[in-house]
Amino acid sequence: MIKGLYEAHIPVSNLQQSIDFYTKLGLTLYKRYDKVAFFWIEEGKSWIGLWVGSEAKIPYHVSLRHIAFFVDLEDIKKAKAWLKERGIEVRDEFGIGTEEPIVIPSQAHAMIYFDDPDGNSLELITRLPKEVEQSEKMYLSEWEKQYL
Repeated sequence: MIKGLYEAHIPVSNLQQSIDFYTKLGLTLYKRYDKVAFFWIEEGKSWIGLWVGSEAKIPYHVSLRHIAFFVDLEDIKKAKAWLKERGIEVRDEFGIGTEEPIVIPSQAHAMIYFDDPDGNSLELITRLPKEVEQSEKMYLSEWEKQYL
């Protein structure tokens, strides 16, 4: 039945500023209207809707205003530099630091976090080849040394 996620929507305060930001991420603008724009994440398969509204002022919570974009393992290793080239700063989500992607070993994911101009939480994430029963978060390089 369910094959994947088709769309996600987030609030923004300035549509043009947000269009410029998401274009820097390499997403393709599909449609723009007065107060909404749609970007393909994967053309014909998934998109994100940006909606102008006062909801952009709602404080962030992990259950609100968050989107994670899937990337390959090799791309997550280059993600911080890739974002920096676009003028986008990585943020610390787990109190570990921002030197490189963070791994949650028990979930087998590596991730890096950043914000859009409205403070919507964005994430680049990849699935790792091995789940490990360890709850302590670590840097990707540490995970690779220990488990690959």
